[in-house]
Amino acid sequence: MSQLFSKKNKEVFFAPLGVDNPVTVQVLGICSALAVTAKLEPAIVMGLSVTVITAFANVVISLLRKTIPNRIRIIVQLVVVAALVTIVSEILKAFAYDVSVQLSVYVGLIITNCILMGRLEAFAMQNGPWESCLDGIGNGLGYAKILIIVAFFRELLGSGTLLNFRIIPESFYKMGYLNNGLMLMPPMALIIVACIIWYQRAKHKELQEN
Repeated sequence: MSQLFSKKNKEVFFAPLGVDNPVTVQVLGICSALAVTAKLEPAIVMGLSVTVITAFANVVISLLRKTIPNRIRIIVQLVVVAALVTIVSEILKAFAYDVSVQLSVYVGLIITNCILMGRLEAFAMQNGPWESCLDGIGNGLGYAKILIIVAFFRELLGSGTLLNFRIIPESFYKMGYLNNGLMLMPPMALIIVACIIWYQRAKHKELQEN
């Protein structure tokens, strides 16, 4: 049991949540961060979907890594990911149809998510199933963390709501407060991500370039 939660495994899990975040440090998965963060709900669902798919895909590829011919490894990885994405997409349509409609084609585009393919190639192909599972969950949650932060500010300042519940009191609007429509535009997501990157680099000196 102690080996399952060794220092190395803890680092594999926690590093993507902080100093090695796939979005703010590796600058991966930016496209979906711009596209699905106008509202908090789809951002949460997208983050959890990527987490589940990354974890399961990592485990499957890790189990198969010694039997996959090198020349077709990318094809095998894509087939595994496509199968998992299809399952997740059908589950969303069955149990969260409105969110599925909001996410539109972006669930399908998880197949080409740089974070997902990067972890399969860089980690799952060289490590065991348990370590690969931790890596997949850690990177998925690191990705979800950024999406949720961005969506929190965009929905709150752009619509005055969170999860479609009114947060900014009606009295504020009567006094002249206006929602910032710019927050609902994709470029604002990029600006918020840039602010998060700035904060993270200021906090962690090891991320600063010499």
